[in-house]
Amino acid sequence: MAVRRPQGNPAPASDLFGAPAEDASASAPDAARPLADRLRPQTLAEVVGQDHLLGPEGAIARMLERGSLASLILWGPPGVGKTTIARLLAEAAGLRFTALSAVFSGVADLKRAFDEARARKSNGQGTLLFVDEIHRFNRAQQDGFLPVVEDGTVTLVGATTENPSFALNGALLSRCQVMVLKRLDDAALELLLDRAEALTGRPLPLDAAARATLRAMGDGDGRYLLNMAEQLFALPERTRPLDTAALSNLLAKRAALYDKDREEHYNLISALHKSMRGSDPDAALYWYARMLTGGEDPRYIARRLTRFAAEDVGMADPRALPLAIAAWETYERLGSPEGELALAQLVVHLATAPKSNAVYAAFGAAMRAAKETGSLMPPKHILNAPTKLMKEIGYGSGYEYDHDADEAFSGQDYFPDEMHRQSFYRPSDRGAEAAIAERMARWDEIRRRRKRG
Repeated sequence: MAVRRPQGNPAPASDLFGAPAEDASASAPDAARPLADRLRPQTLAEVVGQDHLLGPEGAIARMLERGSLASLILWGPPGVGKTTIARLLAEAAGLRFTALSAVFSGVADLKRAFDEARARKSNGQGTLLFVDEIHRFNRAQQDGFLPVVEDGTVTLVGATTENPSFALNGALLSRCQVMVLKRLDDAALELLLDRAEALTGRPLPLDAAARATLRAMGDGDGRYLLNMAEQLFALPERTRPLDTAALSNLLAKRAALYDKDREEHYNLISALHKSMRGSDPDAALYWYARMLTGGEDPRYIARRLTRFAAEDVGMADPRALPLAIAAWETYERLGSPEGELALAQLVVHLATAPKSNAVYAAFGAAMRAAKETGSLMPPKHILNAPTKLMKEIGYGSGYEYDHDADEAFSGQDYFPDEMHRQSFYRPSDRGAEAAIAERMARWDEIRRRRKRG
């Protein structure tokens, strides 16, 4: 694919798909500018990996076609095109592009940007206000956008790596459309490498396996991938391409994206939990390892595994809960990294164990019944009678000692007299619960016989 080389003064420098920087490189010689900046798309059609938004049937493309660009929140991981798309949207819509970063801007900067936009509006020119890291503005600052968005003073395009549902005011979200940008897939990353080779006029010094490894190291981030490619282009000419081992030694792999107190934290623990629930030990181990490599506290994982043992395995494998506590205690005694193996063993046990949420469901039903029935007294026959008065009014009268009954089961009713017997716990036919279900079926038959006569 032919690469469009920038002519004249390019747009202000930034990483290929990242936050805007100062315009220092705009007048720099082409060779002095970073590769990612030289490869910056010059039209929306050149942006890779976001066809679901920018393709012919994409939501943004249709807005432009109708001539009705709405205020947008661009949500996606780093290096996928948020800043570039915003800049090109302004050009395509005929709007003046103004950029702010929530990291470096305050109330005075916002007020100045709004005033300038009002002046342009009075002269018939619209403004696209791009706000990078918009989630970093506090709630009061976010509220400041409401009137200028509502009256059309600016078309707001905010960029965020955080889930807008949690990071942005509901009032601001209601005035914007959220567009989800995808991490760049393997094909998109390969296209960027092709463009880089066309621009530099030389191939990357990599064999096929190393080239695939380079794309994997990019981790869906086009900017990061091109920064690594630039290091490889700077190497002296080689007679033999680098293999995977040589590439890994040359380039340091960045840590996987993981915020221990934000959405990625909850995404990965959800993936671990559901992989175990789905009885997939391999996927469960992968997500467990992803959390560890992201810097998650193993104690948090141990707590969630213990919860899983009680909630999702339950009585189908009564060993699961004590094993969870044992694995947790093993980690506390050994620490990292040795103790992490005990948790890995627990992950595999839980994933391969028979599953039942019968106790979890029964407990929820019992809690609802307890709230609905108020302060009903236990039936008198199961109340102790330590005093003469209590015996006289019937406490303990008619109680049958279960150990003296056949199968150590009397079949008496233990619910309040004013309440019909309820069935909360319904064991599954899996694992140890299958035997429990058989016992409970026999006990139900004894209750029925007792009631008949």
